[in-house]
Amino acid sequence: MGRSQETFSKKEKEKKRLQKRQEKQQKREERKENSAGGGLENMLAYVDEFGNITDTPPDPTRKKSVIDASSIEIAIPKQAEEDLSLPKKGKIDFFNESKGYGFIREDGTQEKYFVHVNGLTEEVREGDKVTFELEKGLKGLNAVNVKRV
Repeated sequence: MGRSQETFSKKEKEKKRLQKRQEKQQKREERKENSAGGGLENMLAYVDEFGNITDTPPDPTRKKSVIDASSIEIAIPKQAEEDLSLPKKGKIDFFNESKGYGFIREDGTQEKYFVHVNGLTEEVREGDKVTFELEKGLKGLNAVNVKRV
């Protein structure tokens, strides 16, 4: 007659594995019983009209305010239309002669405008007082018809 394939150590390992499984199952059941979850209803949250998170649902009898959808702007606000053809006065803030571009700082508003060598009517240097007109370019307003004062 042959001996059983199960040795003492195999039996002990199997007992420990079963015991761990039972303990794990028991802990799981205890957590379920002691949890204050209460299901889906306790997990829901609502947002009130002021943007605050609350656990009470909104009152359906409360009158809702009507918002005109056409008054909502979903874009960058449009800038006030300026008369670009009026000559403006400013000072050459920076000019790189080798690359052929620079910036003019307008008197009064201190706005900076890009100027290219093609927009000049005569040569200019940094610090020169100039008059100029504006036109819309690809990346914003550009100074054109730049003349020294």
